[in-house]
Amino acid sequence: MKKTFKLTDEKHKTARIIENIKKEVKKYIKRERSKILPEGYDYWDFDCKFGQNANDSKEIHLTEISKNIDETEKQKLESFYLEILAKPIRRVKKEKPKSEEKEKPELEGTEKTEGK
Repeated sequence: MKKTFKLTDEKHKTARIIENIKKEVKKYIKRERSKILPEGYDYWDFDCKFGQNANDSKEIHLTEISKNIDETEKQKLESFYLEILAKPIRRVKKEKPKSEEKEKPELEGTEKTEGK
């Protein structure tokens, strides 16, 4: 999704426009996540950009979209640019640090006691 959203309209209030934009973004993300992954990939990740226009847009995290939309409403801007591109990702297992790899000594001779 690469789109410039307008926040001004003669017929609708800005708050309703913002709600509809957020709904459209959530719907797009849900639709992209439901697509079948290519073989060997685990999940969909998203590259997001946000700004007043396409040239001035900066990379943001997916979770920051709503916050940035709210900020444009507070700044009373007339429009903003939003880009969301889905990409498949493989999960990578993190290696444990060597200090955690040492085996824990087993406790011998411990018995369970019943509580009163």
